[in-house]
Amino acid sequence: MNVTDKILQLFEKQSEWTVKELVIHTDATKQMVHLVLNRLMEKGFIEKFGRTPKTFYRKKKDTAPPEILPDLNPEQNEWLAEQFLLISETGNMLSGLAGFVAWCLQRKLPVEKTFYEFFETKKKYDVYYNSMGIVDGMDKLKNTKGFEKISLDKLYYLDFYAIERYGKTRLGTLIHYAKQGQNKYLMKIIVQEIKDKIDRLLKNSKAEAICFVPPTIRREVQIMKYLQQHLNIPLPVLNVKKISGLIPVPQKSLPKLEERIVNAQSSFAIMETRKFNHIVLIDDAVGSGATLNEIATKIKERGIAKKVTGIAITGSFKGFDVITDV
Repeated sequence: MNVTDKILQLFEKQSEWTVKELVIHTDATKQMVHLVLNRLMEKGFIEKFGRTPKTFYRKKKDTAPPEILPDLNPEQNEWLAEQFLLISETGNMLSGLAGFVAWCLQRKLPVEKTFYEFFETKKKYDVYYNSMGIVDGMDKLKNTKGFEKISLDKLYYLDFYAIERYGKTRLGTLIHYAKQGQNKYLMKIIVQEIKDKIDRLLKNSKAEAICFVPPTIRREVQIMKYLQQHLNIPLPVLNVKKISGLIPVPQKSLPKLEERIVNAQSSFAIMETRKFNHIVLIDDAVGSGATLNEIATKIKERGIAKKVTGIAITGSFKGFDVITDV
């Protein structure tokens, strides 16, 4: 019996094990046990909990045998790692194949068949990405009925927030859990994944200053503040304040575009006297586009900049979409 079979047999007897316990019971090296555990996690058979040195592994409930792992080539595995991320109900972050297998098992879907369906679905969205690998959101903004004036000159998303059938994209998942959980670990991952694209876009667009859209809801850890500090963009930062009435009303709570526009018009104050040719606004997620567009309107009305571009880490696919969970 090989080490993998021994470990599988142990998990059938008991649902939770530490590496030290598995080494003792299998008479295998620590390195070999870690190798087998990593493979079983990739296959969605077990989950890892805790942090070193208090780490243990648990067999997932109602999971299929590890033999369900699809026969993907290295290129397909690499592509899936870039495209798919699942945060499990127990708070585990499963990337790529491990996450996709777990997602399929939750829905009782055949993994290999569903992978190829996911691949074809993602291909349909390729047309929306430009040569830099980002989404041009201006057509979506212009085709959204309700705006009296479009003040943004350009609008880009680094990715869509969600796609049909499969839900949140990798970046959409990171944004959702980083913001809701005020999770600096996930925010750090976001910075690592978006910094190169944002730096390149700012350079190519010849931006002279930037503005990070201020938050509405008070949180101990604000994702926009974190991004401002850790993206470390060497440009002047526009001073924009979020103002509100007695009760702050976040955009995501408003179901109508008209309400969002009024909210944005009355919620931001531009505290700036400097003049620039081109300013880039940065936000975490765009549903209607009302916030970025109204800030752009105020900037131009005050003569602070001639051109304003919006960049969102994630954005809705088409029309007016309410991203309520960010």
